[in-house]
Order: sequence, then C-alpha cells, then structure tokens
Amino acid sequence: MTITIPLPARARAQLSAENLHIQRGGRAVLDGVSLTVSPTSRWGVVGENGRGKSTLLHILAGTLTPDSGHVRRLGTFGVAEQEMPVDDGATVADAIDRELAPARAAVRALETSSAALANGEPGADEDYAAALSAAEALDAWDADRRVDVALEHLGAVTDRSRLLQELSVGQRYRVRLACLLGAAHDFLLLDEPTNHLDADGLEFLTTRLQEHSGGVVLVSHDRALLSDVATSILDLDPSRDGRPRLYGDRYAGYQAGRRAELARWQAEYEEHQAEGARLQENLSRAQNRLVTGWRPDKGTGKHQRATRAPSLVRAVHRRQEELRSQAVGAPRPPLRFQMPPLPVRPGTPLVLARDVRVTERMRRAVSLALHSGSRLLITGPNGAGKSTLLAVLSGELAPSGGQVSRSRSARVHLLRQESPRADAGSAAEVFAAHVRGLQRNGVLAESETVALSGLGLFRPSDLRRPVRELSTGQQRRLDLAMALAARPHVLLLDEPTNHVSIALVDELTNALHTTDSAVVVATHDRQMQADLSSWPRLDLGGRPLGPARC
Repeated sequence: MTITIPLPARARAQLSAENLHIQRGGRAVLDGVSLTVSPTSRWGVVGENGRGKSTLLHILAGTLTPDSGHVRRLGTFGVAEQEMPVDDGATVADAIDRELAPARAAVRALETSSAALANGEPGADEDYAAALSAAEALDAWDADRRVDVALEHLGAVTDRSRLLQELSVGQRYRVRLACLLGAAHDFLLLDEPTNHLDADGLEFLTTRLQEHSGGVVLVSHDRALLSDVATSILDLDPSRDGRPRLYGDRYAGYQAGRRAELARWQAEYEEHQAEGARLQENLSRAQNRLVTGWRPDKGTGKHQRATRAPSLVRAVHRRQEELRSQAVGAPRPPLRFQMPPLPVRPGTPLVLARDVRVTERMRRAVSLALHSGSRLLITGPNGAGKSTLLAVLSGELAPSGGQVSRSRSARVHLLRQESPRADAGSAAEVFAAHVRGLQRNGVLAESETVALSGLGLFRPSDLRRPVRELSTGQQRRLDLAMALAARPHVLLLDEPTNHVSIALVDELTNALHTTDSAVVVATHDRQMQADLSSWPRLDLGGRPLGPARC
C-alpha cells in the first residue's frame, strides 16, 4: 500500500515569489512583486482597493498563474477568500471533512495498516510506519477537536448537519476560518479574515495567528490585527518608481516608512516642478527673442537676420528638449475620500425608537432618539442584533414590539454589511441609475445630486469598468457612494470598514466626526471603536459601555 497524503513540511516549508506581473483588461494588476514567506514570518499585505491584494493570494496559492515571474512552494496551504462558494446540499460537516481530508486519510491508513500488521501481511510493517508518521505529522487525532474549539471561539455554527447555503455570508466565513485553523497547514493565506468576527472571535484569531507554527500572509484593513500579528508589510500602493514596497519592523515600521516615502516623493516632485518652471521661463525668453530680439537695425542687410536666425532657433529647440528631458509627470496621487455636505434638520427628532424589539433577533429592547448631529456607536457580539436594529431604524424591517417613528421629510439611508449581487453595468452607470431613481421617487432634487467623481472613491479608469469586474473592496466603495448619493439626514453604517482600504477607513472615520447629519455606526473594528470612543455607545451584548443618550 502506497500512502499519498499531502503532509506539512514544517521547518522545510518554502513560499517565495519573484517579480510577479499580471495584467487584466489592459492594465497591470500586479507588477514587480517579490516576497519570501518563511515558516515563522507574518506578512501583512496592504494597499488601496483594486491593487491586486486578493490576486496575489491566488497566485501564491497556485490557483492563478501570473503572466510573468514565478512562485516556489513547498508545504501545505490553507486559503480563506473573502467569499466562500457553496455547493448545493453541502453541510458544515462537508466543509470540515474537505479541510481535514489529509488527517482523515492518515487515520484510515493507520487503521488499515494496523489490521494488516496484525494479520501478518507482507510489507504491513512499512505501511504502518508510514501511516503512523503521517498521522503524527498532521496531529490527526486532535484535528476535529481543534476545529471544534475554533468554531466555538469564532462564534461559528457548531451543528455539523447545518446546510451551508442556509447560513449567512459571515457564518459561512467563520466556518471556513475554523476549518483552516484546525487543519495545521504550513501556510495560511487569509483575505480580510476579521470582517465577520466579533470581539471574542478577533481575540481568538489574533492569538492563533501569533502562535501558528507556519507562515502567514494576511490581506487586511484591520489596523489592530496588523499591529498585533504582522512582522513585515508588503505595500502595493504606488511609489516613486512604481514598484511595491517591503517594510520591516511590524506595522509601526510600515507607517513610518510610508510617511517618509511619500514625503520624499513630494519633495522630489516639487524640486522637479521648480526646475521645470525655470526652464519654461528660459524657453519663453528665447521665444520672445525669436520674435523681437534678432530684428536688425534699420538699414541692416537681410543676410544678417538670416545668419542669426538658425542659432536662435537651435537655442529654442535645445531648451525645449531640455524641458522635456527634465519634465516629471505628477505622481499619481492616492485617492482621498471627500464626504459631501449632508443636510441638517434641527429641532424635531429624525428617528425615534421606543422599546423596539425583534423576536429572536435582538437580545434587548432599545429606545433612542436621533437628531441632526447625533452620534451613536453600536457594539455587541455576533447575533446580538446590531444589523437588525439598523434595519429597523431604516424602515427596512418592522419591529415585533415597540414603535419607530421617522420624520416624514427625513432621508434615512443604511449601508448594509454586504454588497448586493454585482451588476453588469459600469460603476458610473450603476451610480447614475441609482441617482435617477432617487430623483424619480422624489427623494432627491436635481440640485442636491452628488457627483461620483467628486467623492474620491474611484479612479476615472475604474468608473468605466463593469461592477462585477471590480474587487470586493471597490464594490464596497460603490455601496458607500450610493449611500451618500441620497444625501441622508441619518446615515446608518453596518460594519463600514469591511473590505475597504486602511486609508479610506481613516478618511471616513475623520469625516464621520464632522458631518452635520446623524450617524450611527455598528462595528467590530477595534481601531474604529477606539477612534469613535467619544461617541455614546449602545452595547447590545448587555454590558453598559457608555452613555445611552445620543
């Protein structure tokens, strides 16, 4: 019997990428990416939405081939994408069995070879030794317990008979993550693993990644997780030479290095601009001399003018070439989010909730009043009812008890936790259709419309791309743009940091502090909770963490 079970390489594990390049739709998604992941390294991958972070994980895992460059792999890999595909009829048990297949195979091989050894079959001793070695390498007997522990601590469904298609996106992701953490892979490649975790789940994941004996490549916007786990950072955002940057010394080293890089870039650009201005001034003077400077005095022969003309023309041309050679194109500036002015309705409450309850979906009754300028931070574990409460406040869900009243003329908009199904139209077309719908329904006057290009959420080239071709983070940006297009008096945000870049998270957080509209944020993001710590807090888990009024 030959045992062909994929075994972890442990200390011999290797994962390295050299000069990766991949192009899609006429543009470079990744260019010049190189990194080496050792069995003890923790890589954080950051960059604006659409910079190729998820694409890089696919290439490292071997599910996508780059146009050029190469990857060396030795060992086993566990990959968690942002979304988990579901087969019809598949259960939680099926997902666990699929991830633990090597451990299952090792145990079966051990049982089979053990029986053969007891029967005295030829070669049974070698088969038994190989099976035992495989089971020990995989720690196969403890695999199910590890998964069960992870399911419990991540707040995932523990009933293995549950159909995956009946679970929410977040529940499925937590099941997938628990399977990976229990499988003891050499390398974990994780794409935004904190999007669906509450405080307990975040603490458990952080500890497990810190203790993981293999290497980790972590695509994440979660600044707290990057600070706690990542030892090196790969930044895919543009740099002065157009190449990605590698930063050591953990997340703090990346922050300091990135600031210094941008400062040098800006200083170099300004220096070149000043030199270009000097050359342009010289060129202008030379051009003026062409027109006036070499006209001969009255009575001078025409041949003198002809003699001087070529030298002046050549001087102008030399200066033109000099100017072109010295010209430096403006560095493509990072996107900067611009919150549009949101309207104010002083006086009466915009939304008033009295003892609102939703059976089996909210753990406690809630009463609150939202006025223009109100701020409220909603926290609590998964299943406490944060999304449910936001849906009730927006009018999308009727409460089973209590009352909700909204000012008739108040515009209330909810940014849901997950994006709807991607549209075939371009981002610009989908946004324009949304705005037309708001105007047609009398929600928005033509004078109140918001220009998508003015929000700083997309580059012009991305506005023309079909939404279904955009990254998950870019689709999330479109969701935010459409929420702001309604110019809401009350803005309700459900996990607004999910899938979006670190820079946008910081800029959005700053904007939420200053907008005149009422803002309610439900989030597990630890850094955002810290940044909004001055806001009144409603903890649906039952622990009073701040003032109840808003």
